[in-house]
Amino acid sequence: MSFNVLMIGDVVGKLGRRTVAAVLPELRGSLEVDLVIANGENTAGGRGLTPATAQNLYDAGVDVLTSGNHIWENREVYPLLDGDDPVIRPLNYPDGTPGDGVYKQNGVAVVNLMGRTFMGLNLDCPFRAVDGALAGLDEYPIVLVDLHAEATSEKVGMGHYLDGRVSAVVGTHTHIPTADARVLPNGTAYVSDLGMVGALNSVLGMETKPVLERFLTQRPNRWNPVGKGPAIFNSVIITIDQASGRATKIERVDREVE
Repeated sequence: MSFNVLMIGDVVGKLGRRTVAAVLPELRGSLEVDLVIANGENTAGGRGLTPATAQNLYDAGVDVLTSGNHIWENREVYPLLDGDDPVIRPLNYPDGTPGDGVYKQNGVAVVNLMGRTFMGLNLDCPFRAVDGALAGLDEYPIVLVDLHAEATSEKVGMGHYLDGRVSAVVGTHTHIPTADARVLPNGTAYVSDLGMVGALNSVLGMETKPVLERFLTQRPNRWNPVGKGPAIFNSVIITIDQASGRATKIERVDREVE
């Protein structure tokens, strides 16, 4: 029996949340989606997550939220991370960090990892961290991994490291969708980056002018507003054999919304 998972890229700001609400209900029906996972670390004004923006995505049909380095921008989300909501933070943060890096329900486990290459963070090794997590997931045939990372080499490396051990490894963080979606030799679906949900004519979901000023002047901007206008919705649909946990297909699902 097949199990269909829709994995959505980084949702950026109010426009991203509204786009998810506009696109997701139709996709859930037409693609016969069983589970929806979205990266929610940029939902609150482009940086961070709040209880309210998380609820927006749940109301739109998202089942599980993953995150990344911006999850800590709004301290009001900390109780949410420590509660029962289906929202996780990268597993390889130090012990004592709010929240958990694994979500488990009904035979499915979702693991959130953070890459280290070019990220400027002193975190535990994501490869060893995921080994530790998998040791406790024998009862979960379907395991889905969101690796929030900058370097494609680190993401590809994780894909091959986990090939045959998990159902899927998808990359997030760069907001740029990649064209390398495929099932690896031992049955793990892989893509280097899901992309984003946010302003189409933007720089990673943010207004272009302040970003260009920063590149041209090498001076930081105090505020970089979320982009407006037409939106892009980036995701992949992954089909998994429910008994073996191996992926049989991964395809990009990308939409432009006026």
